This record gives sequence, C-alpha cells and structure tokens, in this order.
Amino acid sequence: MKKLSLLLCGIFISISFLFAQNRSANQAFTFGEELNFEVSYGWLNLADAKLQVGKKAVMEDSRPHYKIDAFGKTKGAATIFGRVNDNWGTHLDTGSILPSLSYRHIEEGNYRKHEKVIFDQKNKVAKMELYDRDNKVLKEVKEYKLPGYVQDLVSGFYFLRTMDLENLKKGQEILITGFFDKEIYNLKLIYEGTERLETNLGEKETYVFSPKIPQNKLFRGDFPVKVWVTRDKNKIPVKIKANLFIGSLNLDIASAKGLKHN
Repeated sequence: MKKLSLLLCGIFISISFLFAQNRSANQAFTFGEELNFEVSYGWLNLADAKLQVGKKAVMEDSRPHYKIDAFGKTKGAATIFGRVNDNWGTHLDTGSILPSLSYRHIEEGNYRKHEKVIFDQKNKVAKMELYDRDNKVLKEVKEYKLPGYVQDLVSGFYFLRTMDLENLKKGQEILITGFFDKEIYNLKLIYEGTERLETNLGEKETYVFSPKIPQNKLFRGDFPVKVWVTRDKNKIPVKIKANLFIGSLNLDIASAKGLKHN
C-alpha cells in the first residue's frame, strides 16, 4: 500500500506545480471550499480524497493565508494491503498565492512521518522540520536554498486556478519549479486543449494537461498522466488519470461545495 501512496503522491507532485512561476490575483476559490474525490483502480474503489480550504484565514508574518488541506484515506478492500491515512497541507498567502508553510502527516500501515517546511520566499530559503512518529519531538532541522518562487505539493493546485488559462495554445510547453521532499523539481507540462467531460457534477467543459514524467516501472507511455480542470470561473480539477504498467488509476470528483462561483 505504500507504493500506492507514493504513486498518488507522484501524480500530485507532477500536476501541482502548474504555472508556479506566474502570479495572479485569486478569483477562483474562497474560504470554506471543499472538493471530494473517489480513487479507483479498475473496478476497485481504493480510497477517498478531499481538498479543503479552511473557513477562516490563518496568519503568518502578520499576513492572512488560506489554510488548505489534502486528505487521502483507503477504504473497503484496499485496507487489506495496509491502511493509509495521509494529510498534506499548506498555508497559502492570500495576496501573492505563494506558500509560507507546508506540512505532511503520513500514516501508512506502521509507517509514520510528520514534516513541516517553512518557506522564506523573499530570501529563497526553505527550512524543513522533521518530528518523531507521535509528532511531539523535533528530531531534525535542515535548510535548503531555493532557485526563486516555488509552490509546494498542495499550493500548486490552487495557484493553477488563479491563472488565465484561455490564453494557452494547444501543445504549449511550460517549465515550472517546485519544492517537495527536500528536492527542487523542474517539470514540463503540456497543454492538450479542451474536452467536454461527464462528471458527478454534470457535463463540464474542461482544460486538459499532461505532465511529462520520467520513465519508470510504474507508468506506461511518454505522457501517462492527464488532468482535467473545469473551463469556468472555479477551475476545479474534476478528473486525474494515470496509465500504469497494468491498468489505470483514476481520481474522479464526487462532490463540491463552498464554490466561489455558482
């Protein structure tokens, strides 16, 4: 089951840093938004996932931030292989749409990891704090230099939604930079155009993106992952599909509430 978690994490890393080198005012989401997803492999429902924006602002360096959490939890028959109950989070500056803080609380079988990263975007430094399995004792502190403004695992999803996607041209390649798990990621993403898609929220016109992922034994094809984002003012992700060496993994939106635009 840890391989499943790493796979899901890799998918989110690949898509979460979209357009992270641009800046824009947020007109797409607001406090209290909640997006729920179903994770499936073929006929098997593996997990539930949720993206949630806190109802109130949190303060970092006297500036208001969105508190955004991503939750993933196995369910049903998938728990036979080991229970997963993960939480990734970010504190995202409401003005710059850049993260000041990110955190991970990982529970996968007997494995535990609790990590916090404090971003100093101005001085291009990230400080990582690693805690014990009970998330009580600070075990390790390290600092990392950043090449410039970066997004984290969760914040990049929301940064994407602030962008004017209508100006993209089909086939356009975008090189973006992010920081996750002690490393700098330079990722290339391809804009595939638009597609009309049937979802649990009804039929939606969507933008389609494909991140370029290095060859490995898990994925199949040159562009194994696709992401569908609604072509409306909310710009919410409604589907993610990853073609694996055998079969495919799908994340499909189940419900949405607290959207900024009806």
